[in-house]
Order: sequence, then C-alpha cells, then structure tokens
Amino acid sequence: MTLNNSFYQAINEELKKATDLKGDILYTRDPALDVDKQCQQIEEFIEKKVSVIVINPVDGENKKIQQALRRAHKKKIKIIAVDSQLSDSSYIDSSIVSDNFRAGKLSAQYLMKHDQAANILVLRHWNALSVKERYAGFLATLDSTKYQVTQNVETLGQTDIALKQTLKTLQQGNKKFDAIMALDDQSAIGALAALDSLALKDSIPVYGIDGSSDMKKLLLSDPNAKATVAQSPIALGKKSCKRSPLQLTSVAADLLVRLRAHPFSRRAENERRELQHGCTYHDSRAARRRPGEGPHRPRRAF
Repeated sequence: MTLNNSFYQAINEELKKATDLKGDILYTRDPALDVDKQCQQIEEFIEKKVSVIVINPVDGENKKIQQALRRAHKKKIKIIAVDSQLSDSSYIDSSIVSDNFRAGKLSAQYLMKHDQAANILVLRHWNALSVKERYAGFLATLDSTKYQVTQNVETLGQTDIALKQTLKTLQQGNKKFDAIMALDDQSAIGALAALDSLALKDSIPVYGIDGSSDMKKLLLSDPNAKATVAQSPIALGKKSCKRSPLQLTSVAADLLVRLRAHPFSRRAENERRELQHGCTYHDSRAARRRPGEGPHRPRRAF
C-alpha cells in the first residue's frame, strides 16, 4: 500500500533478491495509499509487458483497481496479490496472505487473558480486506459481556494519522478506554506516541498486528506496548516469488496460501533471544530497581 512501512519494504527486498538471482528486472512502485496512482502504475506495467504483477492493493474492493488488473490479466500477465487480497479473485493467479482472522483471534485471546474486562478503542484501516478479517476474528473471539469495542477510528494504517486521531479521541475525554487494539503495527506505534505525549505511562495497554521490527523494539522499552501478532514479511515475499510463473507452470492447486500468525510480547521476544543467543533477558524494570530490592525474575516463555 505504501513503502513508508518497513513491513512492505521487507517484502519488496525478498522480491528483489529473487529477481536479481535470476537476472530478471524488478520494477517497484509506491502507490502511497492512492487508488488512482496505483491504477496508473498497473497501466505502466501493462505497457512494459511485464511477466508478473505482485500487488498489495490500496483498496481490495475498489472497481478501478480490479478493472486495471483484469486488463493486465487479459494481456497474459500473471497477478499475485500479497498481504491483502481482492474481493474478486477471478483474475488473480495467487493470493499470498497471513491468516488474518486468526491474527484478530489471537489478539482478543491475549487481551482477555490479561484484562478481566475492557472498553476498547480500535484503530483500523478499513479499506484493507486483511484488516476486515482481523477485525472479524477479534470480535468473534471477545466475550461481549465483559469486553466492548466502544469506538472505531480510521488511521489508514499510518503512524502520523494514528497519533493525531488517538490524541484527539483521548483528549475529548467523553469515553474511558481500558485498551487500544490497533489492527496494524503502524497504527499501534502512533497510539503509543500519543500516550507518551500525554504522559500516560503504563496506563492503557496497546496491542498491534504485524510483528514489525519497530513494534518489537517498543515492546521491550515502552510500558504501554502490550503485544503484537507476528506475521513474516520475509515469508510473504518468498512465497510470492515461488508462485511466480517464472518458477511455476501452474498455481491452480493452491490459490490462497495462509501463513500462521503468532502472538508476540515482551516475554516472547526475551525467550526468542535466549534461544538464539543462549542468554537470559530481564525485564527493563530491573534497571529501575531501588537499592535493597531483590532481583527481578527473568521474563520468559511464549
């Protein structure tokens, strides 16, 4: 959708590695969340007579994007949708996405495990079908007698918009929120910045989805950062390459590939590091321990 997101940069890097290895050419274009711009880029690819278009659609239900991709498909160009699918897949050769419903489900389960009840502020990019699946999984799992989504806010999956919208919502003061569920990490990072600017430390837990490197760092340093459900942009990029017609003669047997999503928290990251490096990571609060206090227990385990 936009290359200002490290998640999509990682996917693009995997595609570049694969094309460079084969001596092929990769054209990369950033639609910057603009439907018309993405349509123009598709038309450019048609003129260049490319073999494959790998697309993360700005809006999976937009008719202009669908019509442009149909024209490409009629020109025998293979179409691979990555990370977020399109509502009409009749002209799509392959869709490579994470299990977004499960990502929402895992988020809800983790929230309910750590909060007995909650009024929840949801940050979302509603044009993305992947986000709609995450939201559906989240709502389907929540115990509605104890947990309520009291407000939904549009962020377009952008950190700066999430920052402004979260600030505006919290400063209005007409609702109390016990948790913030951001359906992508970019929005979660914006929410964390908003809480920091309001000096609300360790007050409202923020949950994200993506497992981005920036969010992982914040899980280890920001007390408001609670968890993220990790996807692998590297795996998405690699699987996109494997379903390229340059490598496969047919994709009909597996039109939709779902990658399992995994919960990520401070404790999960500490354990991952312990397994990788053979050392124990302690909670950052140990550094703030007062004289005479005993050592804190290492935070371990998924």
